[in-house]
Amino acid sequence: MELDGIDSKILDELQRNAKLTNAELAQRVNLSPSPCLKRVKRLEKSGLIRDYVALLDPMCLGLNLNVFVFISLKAQSRELLYEFESRVSGHEEVMECYLMTGEEDYLLRVAVPDVSALERFIVDKLSPMPEVEKIRSSIALKQVRYKTALPLRKQQKIATGMKDATP
Repeated sequence: MELDGIDSKILDELQRNAKLTNAELAQRVNLSPSPCLKRVKRLEKSGLIRDYVALLDPMCLGLNLNVFVFISLKAQSRELLYEFESRVSGHEEVMECYLMTGEEDYLLRVAVPDVSALERFIVDKLSPMPEVEKIRSSIALKQVRYKTALPLRKQQKIATGMKDATP
């Protein structure tokens, strides 16, 4: 799918504020509402726009610790990787999970209220997983930068409909 400048503007505006009405969005990208809505629907259908969400403030919810947990597995067979991913995905504390290169197999970002909750998560939920060999964690002292908007280049060719495709 080829993105033109207007598509890029639409995506940029929606990444910054998904609550925009179609009329507001159309005005910001210099289109009339009907063609703007058609473009948004096309971007949604292509899979480029996956979802619309509300970003919550973790501190207001008492989730005061942002923790990075590094996991090494006992082996790296496809079955063990799948089992670990299935198990870890079932825990609401896990905000992100990445299969990694390097010394550790996985990197998790975990949101918990305090150190006691972190300890319970590691001891009660991660340690009993039969695939896990080693767990190492680091607590973030301060969030220096956090963003959800992806960088967009104008006139960008985008692969859609394929999860393994790269832009």
